[in-house]
Amino acid sequence: MVTTTEVAQLSRECNAWRETLRSYRDEFNMLIDRLQQVAARQTDKDILCEVEHLDNQLHIQLINIHDLKQAIKNHQRSISSAMAVPALEDPAADHEQLFDDYQNQINMLQQLHQEFDNFLSQVR
Repeated sequence: MVTTTEVAQLSRECNAWRETLRSYRDEFNMLIDRLQQVAARQTDKDILCEVEHLDNQLHIQLINIHDLKQAIKNHQRSISSAMAVPALEDPAADHEQLFDDYQNQINMLQQLHQEFDNFLSQVR
């Protein structure tokens, strides 16, 4: 059974993860706007191809952010309900797996952001 202290700690971590993902969501929406501004001034087919690639990747990552935020929210609910009803599975193990998913997503977002920055430095 999960203790109140464990629930509070796991819940705080989930809230921090979701806040970080919200920040990335907002930032990636701004990057999409910036990409559209850059694309409007371009005529080179290679650059426009890269614009399309980045636009697709940004949209895919926004979907991934949404899905991970929902998974975290559902996990947070299951942690809370584990207080009342002992769960068949260990919420801490689920939490660790979700943390790994979160870390992998953050790494992917950072790589895409770097790719975006590299592209902008080339087209200026």
